[in-house]
Amino acid sequence: MDPETIYILAIESSCDDTSAAVLRNNKTLSNVVATQKIHEAYGGVVPELASRAHQRNIVPAVHQALTIANIDKKQLSAIAFTRGPGLMGSLLVGTSFAKSLALGLGLPLIEVNHMQAHILAHFIEDEKKKMPEFPFLAMTISGGHTQIVRVNNFFDMAVLGQTLDDAVGEAFDKSAKILGLPYPGGPLVDRYAQLGNPKAFQFPKPKVEGLDFSFSGLKTSILYFIERETKRNANFINENLNDICASIQYTIVEILMDKLKKAVKKTGITQVAIGGGVSANSGIRRALKDAESKYGWTTYIPKFEYCTDNAAMIGIVGYLKFREAKFTDATISVKARYTL
Repeated sequence: MDPETIYILAIESSCDDTSAAVLRNNKTLSNVVATQKIHEAYGGVVPELASRAHQRNIVPAVHQALTIANIDKKQLSAIAFTRGPGLMGSLLVGTSFAKSLALGLGLPLIEVNHMQAHILAHFIEDEKKKMPEFPFLAMTISGGHTQIVRVNNFFDMAVLGQTLDDAVGEAFDKSAKILGLPYPGGPLVDRYAQLGNPKAFQFPKPKVEGLDFSFSGLKTSILYFIERETKRNANFINENLNDICASIQYTIVEILMDKLKKAVKKTGITQVAIGGGVSANSGIRRALKDAESKYGWTTYIPKFEYCTDNAAMIGIVGYLKFREAKFTDATISVKARYTL
């Protein structure tokens, strides 16, 4: 094996997806994601069920990742894993497995912050995609997080603004639930929104100082709006679903873009990247591309496979940390709350 070739086995188990990936340096050789369908019946992720499903999925996921990558475990250089943030039970499964495997193979361990990984996923080698230049602004948008981060280098990041209550992904999913859509509802809102009129209905945008966000008030206003309209017309949702979804999505995207514009103005940084599950949303992707011509920004949008939780993004951080010998040991514990 070339001494300069680094093989990282990465494990991601922060929420309800069990994922394993193998990277050769900064290139993905495999990226396996085992989704958990069991939560659909409950309308949201059930932590206890999630951790049990991780226990069932993790060995097959790792085996498949190694098989697809055509790599023997003896060729591995290190094992990277998600330490946090996330659900405690889910994190424990991935962390315990990573520790045990590293101990058995005599490999170094690399702990990874899940939110840092969403940002650094942009540095996975891809011939069709350019990589951000430092410094850049990153907006991480997911079911559990909404942040604007100044990224000075791989390991120097500062949170400039974040949500004061609900995350943007939660706002999408809760809005979908109000409309009677199944879980996970965010992608469904996006699908129906593409068929509707975004100006059909108006929802208030929260007034929050600085670069912080708030989505709880918007969620409440959507609930009251639907309750009021369905009292007048029992078929209101069915008759207007596309327009309702388009209007909700338009409002949420406007909130995100307003804060991004403020951040660019405040910092003078015009390189802007997005990451996290909500970065798969067509509305925010389109708005970000439009900003290139409107405001002269340079924007970076991840491939769909790197938007939602996946182990390849854990692997790229593992590779970058390996180069600087940023290892940890088996005494490390998970952190359900883990700030950048």
